[in-house]
Amino acid sequence: MSFASQPPNLLLTCQPSFSPERSITAPIKCNAVPIVERAIARHEVREIEQRHTQDGVRERDSAASSPSEGEDDLVIIYNRVPKTASTSFTNIAYDLCGKNHYHVLHINTTKNNPVMSIQDQMRFVKNVTEWREMKPAFYHGHVSFLDFTKFGVKRKPIYINVIRDPIERLVSYYYFLRFGDDYRPGLRRRKQGDKKTFDECVSAGGSDCAPEKLWLQIPFFCGHYSECWNVGSQWALEQAKYNLVNEYLLVGVTEELEDFVMMLEAALPRFFKGATELYKTGKKSHLRKTSEKKPPTKESIAKLQQSAIWKMENDFYEFALEQFQFVRAHAVREKDGELYLLAQNFFYEKIYPKN
Repeated sequence: MSFASQPPNLLLTCQPSFSPERSITAPIKCNAVPIVERAIARHEVREIEQRHTQDGVRERDSAASSPSEGEDDLVIIYNRVPKTASTSFTNIAYDLCGKNHYHVLHINTTKNNPVMSIQDQMRFVKNVTEWREMKPAFYHGHVSFLDFTKFGVKRKPIYINVIRDPIERLVSYYYFLRFGDDYRPGLRRRKQGDKKTFDECVSAGGSDCAPEKLWLQIPFFCGHYSECWNVGSQWALEQAKYNLVNEYLLVGVTEELEDFVMMLEAALPRFFKGATELYKTGKKSHLRKTSEKKPPTKESIAKLQQSAIWKMENDFYEFALEQFQFVRAHAVREKDGELYLLAQNFFYEKIYPKN
């Protein structure tokens, strides 16, 4: 039978026929298969694939809208360094907690002491890990880094933080103590009434602008060790760097706070979904500004930069900035002046065993 003599609704399919008696291929046998049947079969396959795709989308959307049990157990600790835009960032967490269903707790230590007693460390670790009614939770406060592994904790909290150029941070703090800010303008500050400028303080060798006052970001990251608070300690600097890369999910910089917020939203949507838009448009995002702040002169900056303490604090800041920019380069791109997050660029394949 020739191909031309086949009925129009049949398709000729051919396959070799193997003889069990001989290891050679027998003549090819051809069978007629109705085209209609093949079309029906293809249609059924497409329907099955569509159902699988739709099921996958539904499962994905369900997972996105319904946090997993692990996400509901998450705890974030933001051991905020003073005068690094920490209030502006924390306001975002407060604005989102109701919508994203988590708790925000302020760690208010006596006299803002960043070092806890050993008994308070135990209480704090116990609270953070066992206070189930408060999970998921976002803790924030002016407290130095606390290593949870020393307390036998199986699941550690996620640490985040923001740091700032050390001289800019000191200048902001200097004027904050004297004039306050626009967050609570009526609150009397510790140095209120002192009209001396930062430049005048540096020129006179005052204690509030001394290089020793720069020593703050390093000990905050170094932690609850005595050496961390020894001004100018090289060990403290190295420990702070170690903790930054090993214990913190992300450390941003004040000068690039929007990027920090965007990356947190991408990495931790359980907490920060909607944070970027809120930062851009929310009234509270840029609420706190130090009043009466005057930029220091080049002479004042140069005098501070001669100190070994500034060199160490600046070393730490540059280290943190480089790490942040490295993480950002692998997460964010800029186009037409707008930042956008990179899509997922990994996938799974060669999954075994096959079902």
